[in-house]
Amino acid sequence: SRDVTQLEQAEAMRRDFVANVSHEIRTPLTVLAGFVETLQTLNLSDSERQQYLGLMAQQARRMQVLVDDLLMLSRLEGSPLPGIDTLVPVQSLMEQLQADARALSQLMGADSQTEHQLEFDCAYDGRLAGSANELLSAMGNLVGNAVRYTPAGGRISVLMRQQSKGSLQFSVTDTGAGIASEHLPRLTERFYRIDSSRSRESGGTGLGLAIVKHVAQRHGAHLSIQSTLGAGSVFSLVFPAQRVC
Repeated sequence: SRDVTQLEQAEAMRRDFVANVSHEIRTPLTVLAGFVETLQTLNLSDSERQQYLGLMAQQARRMQVLVDDLLMLSRLEGSPLPGIDTLVPVQSLMEQLQADARALSQLMGADSQTEHQLEFDCAYDGRLAGSANELLSAMGNLVGNAVRYTPAGGRISVLMRQQSKGSLQFSVTDTGAGIASEHLPRLTERFYRIDSSRSRESGGTGLGLAIVKHVAQRHGAHLSIQSTLGAGSVFSLVFPAQRVC
């Protein structure tokens, strides 16, 4: 006899993953097919045609983001661990994150004409050993989520600081709706959503925090999540001292 528990669990995870991917892609494909049929069969005015084309482009972008996130996860799982010989300036990371956050806030607040209150504080001017693309992807996911799920006019604080024992902490604090405690242990699961409709409306794929978790593990970092329903959330990445210089 032999224990096949892990094999069965791996097979179940594979089935769930394929089912989730199929579902996430099928929905925008169904919408696209419906719009194509409408354009082919109905005599639409120019304004109606432009409206349908805009909605089709939106669904295409949604599929592109999903494919990009899947490819990112595949690269993370199949590539060697980042070494400590490549050093990334922390200040440049924060500057890029700030520019991206302001652009996303302007886009999200286009209807209300109210942007978020964004605060970026880089209290460390050194470097971090690792992959610049991976670090930017993980940190960008945390900042992007804060912008997407914090109402216009809300406050988002992004801090980078070195701790007493030499480790480096990156934290994102928001004043959004918060997350109920029962969801916190599952947030980094692939395609796990607290509110499916809200996630899709905001452009989320359900893979962002899974990517953050993988990047953290590859850099020896720890991801912590603190949240109170109705009072906002704090997402933190703590990088070990041996990667900080």
